[in-house]
Amino acid sequence: MSPTFRALEVRNYRLYASGAFISNIGTWMGAVAQNWLVLTELTDYSSQALGLVVGLQFTPFLLLAPFTGMIADRFPKRRILLATQGFMATLMLVTSLLVFTDTMQLWMMFVLAGLLGATMAIDNPARQTIVSEMVPKDTLANAVALNSASFNAGRLIGPGVAGLTIAQWGTATAFLINSVSFLATITALSLLRPGEMRPTPLSRGRGAIRDGFAYVKGRRDIQLVMLLVFVFGTFGMNFQITTALMATTVFDKGPTEFGILGSVIAIGSLTGALMSARRGTARLRTLLLALVGFTAAGTAAALAPSYLTFAVTLVAVGYTSLTALTTANAMVQTRVDPLVRGRVMALYMAIFMGGTPAGAPVIGWIGDTFGARWTIAIGPIAVAATLMVVAAYLARSENVRVSFETRRRPRLLISSEPIRPQVSEPVPQAAR
Repeated sequence: MSPTFRALEVRNYRLYASGAFISNIGTWMGAVAQNWLVLTELTDYSSQALGLVVGLQFTPFLLLAPFTGMIADRFPKRRILLATQGFMATLMLVTSLLVFTDTMQLWMMFVLAGLLGATMAIDNPARQTIVSEMVPKDTLANAVALNSASFNAGRLIGPGVAGLTIAQWGTATAFLINSVSFLATITALSLLRPGEMRPTPLSRGRGAIRDGFAYVKGRRDIQLVMLLVFVFGTFGMNFQITTALMATTVFDKGPTEFGILGSVIAIGSLTGALMSARRGTARLRTLLLALVGFTAAGTAAALAPSYLTFAVTLVAVGYTSLTALTTANAMVQTRVDPLVRGRVMALYMAIFMGGTPAGAPVIGWIGDTFGARWTIAIGPIAVAATLMVVAAYLARSENVRVSFETRRRPRLLISSEPIRPQVSEPVPQAAR
């Protein structure tokens, strides 16, 4: 099998990835339907209302991170996912019924977004870390990249199908399809063979949350990745707001064209994820260069003079974004102690997705005050400023060497070894 897809040789992972792919298509259909519902049916193109909905959906990632990580490390991950996937399917079914019966109101959308966000916050650490129990350690980075590829293949298909579905049958049908799609993941989880899993010892005893924070506090290499991901997630990854505003207010397009933009950005995202899967090893150099590329691509998107030009620039935005995110995710997962992986990944996702509640309303305000183009431009500006700070840190950091090689072809070389804590790493108590 090609090195790009070597994790699929594992039966359990192959089943899990297949179910997740179907579910991802539905998830992206639901995301497009939610944005379109808020912008066109519940409000008169209010970017602030959309920003609040997105913010409420991701606030739980920030507030619940210590507890959701503890849950992922303390309970069997498959049981957690069966519960969360079932509840999210129910929420989407309720949303669909409310829209079908014409009883949906904006405040209801706020409540549903908050409930969905809380469930996603519990689901995400378990979903991120269960992969490490399916594949060998030397295949984990590949599996993480393939997860991103599956997610973005869903993004490639889902938004376009959602646009056509909304135009033909309305947003309620898109929500209903999303609800049904969760059954694919539930079925795949039910078919996993426990005997072929490599379960991590479950955490027991008090102080589990404290141990997770202490572990990250002693790992400056993980802190650096989290800083970059926080800024990038807060200001650069609000695509569901920025593309909606650009499509409707700048280029005066309808739901089909809006859905196509989501699929276009997924072309670049899927390519970036597959290239990361082929590389196999997550390096700091790849992360930094991907963020530099995003700065250039995001600036071009903000200045795009036409819908077609904007769509073309989104391919580059998607490619650089997913290269950065996949690399950062794999760096964290492969470098941490397995006993604290759930808590560290919960903090990682809180840093990444939890920044959205702060960023989304700000992005919405920028859109209402300065125009839709500035909602995109703020991302490259913030990322570029952060990269300058990180460059200054790397220049004086004892464990990082930066050089430029001109032999054969110009290459930026960045070598880094994780800084180990000065005291023994706090590791949670294993099962007794």
